[in-house]
Amino acid sequence: MLNRRNFTRLAGAAVIGLPALHPARAEARITIKFSHVVAPDTPKGKAADRFRELAEKYTEGAVNVEIYPGSQLYKDKVELEALQLGAVQMLAPSLAKFSPLGAQQFELFDLPVLFDGRESLRKITEGEIGEELLKMLEPRGIEGLAFWDNGFKIMSANSPLHWPGDFKGLKMRIQASKTLEAQMLALGAMPQVLAFSEVYQALATGIVDGTENPPSNMFTQNMHEVQKHATISRHGYIGYALIVNQAYWKNLPGDIRTELDRAVLEATEYGNSIAEQVNDEALEAMKALGTTRFHELTGEERAAWLAALKPVHEQMADRIGPDLIQQVYDELELDR
Repeated sequence: MLNRRNFTRLAGAAVIGLPALHPARAEARITIKFSHVVAPDTPKGKAADRFRELAEKYTEGAVNVEIYPGSQLYKDKVELEALQLGAVQMLAPSLAKFSPLGAQQFELFDLPVLFDGRESLRKITEGEIGEELLKMLEPRGIEGLAFWDNGFKIMSANSPLHWPGDFKGLKMRIQASKTLEAQMLALGAMPQVLAFSEVYQALATGIVDGTENPPSNMFTQNMHEVQKHATISRHGYIGYALIVNQAYWKNLPGDIRTELDRAVLEATEYGNSIAEQVNDEALEAMKALGTTRFHELTGEERAAWLAALKPVHEQMADRIGPDLIQQVYDELELDR
């Protein structure tokens, strides 16, 4: 675990990279370290690379963006603390990662069977609710810049997962989220919290029986090699928040930040526009390899999943906020 005592060397190194307050671009080149835990060939990885390209172009080389994918710098358990302490300037963590900071409202996005597609999702991430959620990070020294897509999840295991009863007794890996824990318990599974970088090995050795992921994450982490079955359930969503160290961001020269804001906007539009295609391509690639048998839920099976998972909304209302959940229901025109 990172803390202020053992973090001196890393944080000190980061301070060297902080920009001067003077607005002139002739100052020393500004470096932004951007760490994330997934592979470059994923929606987040591609969006990060596009941000780097645009940031360096629009600032005419005044900014150097260093991308560290695949948990090269930090695993997902410690990356937020690294950002707060200044050892890294930019992250795009999964939305489930903000609960340990006291922002459990972000577990809204972990609720199963809430969004029926990207159109309903956009109503939240690109509307007032999404804006208010990002503002909740400010007292924690974090500036929320945008929501980045990954996609809708599929379930995988070494046994078929057609009905809720098929999960009974299975050890299923989840992110550290009480809502995801409740989801797996509702299906009769035993939730196991593991860092993303540890999942492949845990599946390969039988520490866990299965997991949930968008196809792009499953494919780029080679989970299809160690999972015999997967169900295209689209039962939940994984997305990210693009965030920066607030003090670092506010201390950037005004003209530099203007160009970086432009790069963020265009990288966000790009990443979100390709997310569905990247996931579709990953799914087709795994099907072609034949190591995993994929199952599409029938209407009857989907109804059974919905009946099992919908009660999680009520169970998590006090944690996420009943008013917030009602706001989302109203925005999406859903019945409680």
